[in-house]
Amino acid sequence: MIRLAGPADRAAVQALYKELRPHDPELSEAQAQQAWQIMLDDPTCFIVVAEQNGQLAATCALGLNNSIANGARPFGIIEHVITAEAFRRQGLSQQVLEFAIELAWQHNCYKVMLLSGEQLTGAHRVYEKVGFQAGIEKGFVIKPD
Repeated sequence: MIRLAGPADRAAVQALYKELRPHDPELSEAQAQQAWQIMLDDPTCFIVVAEQNGQLAATCALGLNNSIANGARPFGIIEHVITAEAFRRQGLSQQVLEFAIELAWQHNCYKVMLLSGEQLTGAHRVYEKVGFQAGIEKGFVIKPD
């Protein structure tokens, strides 16, 4: 089942993120709960999850960014696409992405962007399968030291 995450999904989503980003700093229970509630309360933030056999198996995050360009239509950014190792190769990443993209279109986004690690060619095939195309725009990233 593909759906939006709710309050009870925090720990399971964090476990998925741990697979994607094992070196992220640990959050205290209070920090994690506060951050999760902020995300759930934000009308421009959507956490999409795939539930399989009572477990959260995959997720992605969609953020809407308001704009005064393009007829004042927002644009979407998808991040943190992850499927738990035990559930890979079942099409779940594709399903959460399709759900997120449809949600972006429902919110009148004029485009949806997604950045991916340059070397993640397997993931790139999934992104292309749902309609993302390389070579239309070029992404750049800067991170603090």
